[in-house]
Amino acid sequence: MKLINTASAIALAAAALTVASAAQARDQIRIVGSSTVFPYTQAVAEQFANATGKTAPVVESTGTGGGFKIFCGGVGVDHPDVTGASRAMKKSEFEACQAGGVESVTEILLGYDGLSIAHARSGTEVSLTKAQIFQALASKVEKDGQIVDNPYKMWNEIDASLPATQITVFGPPPTSGTRDAFVELVMHPGCDAFPAIKALEADAKKEVCERMRQDGPFIEAGENDNLIVQRLEADPNSLGIFGYSFLYENQDKLVGTPIDGVAPSTETIADGSYAVSRPLFIYVKNAHRGVIPGLEDFLNEYVSEASFGEGGYLAERGLIPLDETKREEIRQAVANATAMAAPAK
Repeated sequence: MKLINTASAIALAAAALTVASAAQARDQIRIVGSSTVFPYTQAVAEQFANATGKTAPVVESTGTGGGFKIFCGGVGVDHPDVTGASRAMKKSEFEACQAGGVESVTEILLGYDGLSIAHARSGTEVSLTKAQIFQALASKVEKDGQIVDNPYKMWNEIDASLPATQITVFGPPPTSGTRDAFVELVMHPGCDAFPAIKALEADAKKEVCERMRQDGPFIEAGENDNLIVQRLEADPNSLGIFGYSFLYENQDKLVGTPIDGVAPSTETIADGSYAVSRPLFIYVKNAHRGVIPGLEDFLNEYVSEASFGEGGYLAERGLIPLDETKREEIRQAVANATAMAAPAK
């Protein structure tokens, strides 16, 4: 394994000694992070265990924000080796890692995933615009040229073409990368459709565009997407928000809702026509490499062609692969333990 420079080598060697002092206390790779990345990581963990005969990694779904908090808590066997994320690490999280002694982290871009809104197969089919979704879920909306507390309780109150059913949407909590991506990719574009909101000053506009309503129609459903499926099946008129990979895995139970006229699918996410997609990542603690048994082999399996390449087993689960050049760039970063730079924001 090559290290990026002498200073990094010294820092990693010192950190590795800390890990190695108690390495025998843990013979399993420990992974936390995004519920969206979870099924991909679980698939790689199973393949890794089958191929090597080593103990399968422990994979825990904590949410993207929760994963970074745990991951950046320190170096050593009491801290996880890898975290998954459905958005890039923020500057504040990078700084928390540095403060926690996690000084060298490799960022591994896996591919892309769409954000989907879906309902149970027994539910009523509906097609929504980003503006309509904003009107359904925002704490404040524009009505008759004024910005007011959200009055909408029924979908047909927003638009007469929508069903005369109660607005009930199960979605991710603030700690989730899916929530961050949903706000950025759906709520912000949706609020720009309304002149009074678009005209607000930056901070005031951000507050209106990002604050989800808390009066009932939007329900934070935690990080367990399987529970959302159960709730959708119990209430066929309700909708749920999660990554496309989860919709893909539950096509026998769920139907994706078209957004701005385009339904989520592997093809529409790949060609860009479904404009609600985001990158997925894992982050590895370089001080744990070469110390935690099997970690190098696990990373190599994750970035193998059989895994995240075209036609790989992660693509079969809904991951939209990177192009060949980018995949090779990622493999080199993994092989060289390339430390990420501080994010701009």
